[in-house]
Amino acid sequence: MNVSVVEGDLLDQDVEVIVNAWNRNIIPWWLLLPQGVSGAIKRRGGSQPFRELGRMGPIPLGQAVETSAGRLPFKAIIHVAGINLWWRSSERSIRDSVHNALALADRHGYRSIALPLIGAGSGGGDPTQVQAIIEEELKRCEFPGEVRIVRYRPAVREKRQYTSSS
Repeated sequence: MNVSVVEGDLLDQDVEVIVNAWNRNIIPWWLLLPQGVSGAIKRRGGSQPFRELGRMGPIPLGQAVETSAGRLPFKAIIHVAGINLWWRSSERSIRDSVHNALALADRHGYRSIALPLIGAGSGGGDPTQVQAIIEEELKRCEFPGEVRIVRYRPAVREKRQYTSSS
């Protein structure tokens, strides 16, 4: 397995499949205010992946399911239940999410996957600790392809200089 850590936007990665940290489907997707990765997926990819996700029912903590990618350029989105009912991640939920996401990607024949820092956003985890847990768990997994850990960093927009003429 080839593992890399990059800074940027998960949705801009050149991979076959991305991972979305999800809320276990306990609360219907249409009642939630989209945040983080889920919000970005909904804004850029549309609601279709979340409609599919909603039909799957509750997802056990740490488990992974697959949906289409909507309007995004990926083959699929793997959603992991990385946070508990109190909207908090744990070492166990992060490890299980990583393990199950890679196992699902491998079963479906994907060879490149990008994942965010599962549980570091609305899950309340410290990004540095979450990254360390993910990297450690990846050493225990077998995946015959590329794994990209994406530390979110907004794109730097070019500043334009305007001059006014009097």
